[in-house]
This record gives sequence, C-alpha cells and structure tokens, in this order.
Amino acid sequence: MAEVFASISDNKNTGVVVRAAHNRCLSGENSHLWEYVISQKVQCIKEVELPQTKKRKARTATLEIRFCPVSIKPPSRFKNGGNFDIYAVYAREINVPHDCEPVEWMLLTTESVKTQQDAETILRWYTYRWRVEEYHKILKSGCKAESYRFSGESMSAMLGFLTVIAAQLLRMTYLHRTSPQNSATEVLTKTQMDVLIASSPPKLKKEMEFTIDWAIRAIARLGGYLEHRKNSAIGIQVLWRGWLELETLCQGWVLRSKLHY
Repeated sequence: MAEVFASISDNKNTGVVVRAAHNRCLSGENSHLWEYVISQKVQCIKEVELPQTKKRKARTATLEIRFCPVSIKPPSRFKNGGNFDIYAVYAREINVPHDCEPVEWMLLTTESVKTQQDAETILRWYTYRWRVEEYHKILKSGCKAESYRFSGESMSAMLGFLTVIAAQLLRMTYLHRTSPQNSATEVLTKTQMDVLIASSPPKLKKEMEFTIDWAIRAIARLGGYLEHRKNSAIGIQVLWRGWLELETLCQGWVLRSKLHY
C-alpha cells in the first residue's frame, strides 16, 4: 500500500481509494489508524446494498460513517520519505441481522474528504469494486485474456479488443440481473437484433418477446448453450463464444445487405 501512495504522489490528476488491512502507525505519540479514526464522531448514516457472495446473502447494510485526515508513517524501507497525508473513511455496520457478519471498511484515499457528501462519494466508489471484480472475471475467464501470447503492439491491440467486449458483456449481465424484462434494444443494435431473430429456432419465434433475458439466451445459444437446460446458469464463457459468433454473423449480414444495393 505504501508503494501505491508513494507512486500517486508523483502523478498529477491521479487518485486512489484502498481498503486498509493493517493498523498503521500515525504521526504523533502512541497513535494508530484504527484507534484514532474510531475515536472520531459519527458524521452520517448510510445504507449500502451488499451483493450476494459465497459467504453471505444479498442484503441492505446500514453503516455509520466517520472520516478525518490522517498522516501515516511510511515503512522503514522508505528511508527518505515523508508521511503520507491522506484521508480515512471508516464505515461500520449497525443493526446487524442475526447470524450475519458485520461489515467494517477502513478506506484510505488521496481524495479530499471534508464533507458528508465527500465521504459518501468515497464509499460509493468503493462499492464499485464488486463490478470491477466481475469485469476482470469476464476478461480473464470469459475472454481468456491471459491465454494470448503476443508481443509489442499486437498484445496491446488484442487487449483493446478484449476489454471492449468484456465491458459490453459486463453491462449485459448486469442488466440481465437487475432488469431482465427491459427491451433488448438497450443492449443490442438493430443489426444484432435482426441476426438473433433470424437465427432463433422457428418454434421460439411464435412466443418471442424481445427482452434483455431473450437477448442473453439468444446469444448463449450461439455459444453452445442447450435450450432444454433452462434451469442451468448461463456461463460467461458461453456468452463470450456466442458474442464472437454474433459479431461474425453481423458482419455477414451487413455485407449481404450491401450486395443487394
């Protein structure tokens, strides 16, 4: 963590939010991070939606928020470095449901945190980490970015291509969870819609509703998803294969339309 703050101090227009894991020493006699920040008064109460994980069910957590500036002493390996003058935002869950482990986050940031709104912004940014983790999962497990072995600019170009697809799949899967009955036009272009409709089995076209759920299942079918296994989860690798197939079919669809002119 010290290396991160040291690097940020040398870069303009760059900030960072990290979650502290250790009770760092602060400037001042017998002063440590956790004890000092917890001694501050509660500034506000904020509700945060916690997604489901392997260890907990999804729930709404009520957090009491404290924040203040802190000056953290650098590790001994930073011989000539000064203290890291940053801000701490401490969030602790209250009214914890029975049999649930309370949420406790000690967030350190280079951003200025002087008001309740500032603290809530840092807290909101931190909650994006679940979406960031999902994005990296799609990029690595779905798009298999680590399996490519190119050199120089070729690898940069490939990563540019894969990151765009990963972002598109992230948006689609997020909307599929939160609003599956919304129109498929929110996630697909007209050409993509036309291709998916044309490639759908005839028996499904009679009952077709062009929702985001329909779009996800149609793309999954192109990737090898078996329609009769409707109760099985649609994996990200299936969606990745389906998306590549969809893009190929769309290119053919566009070329075909041009030949007709």
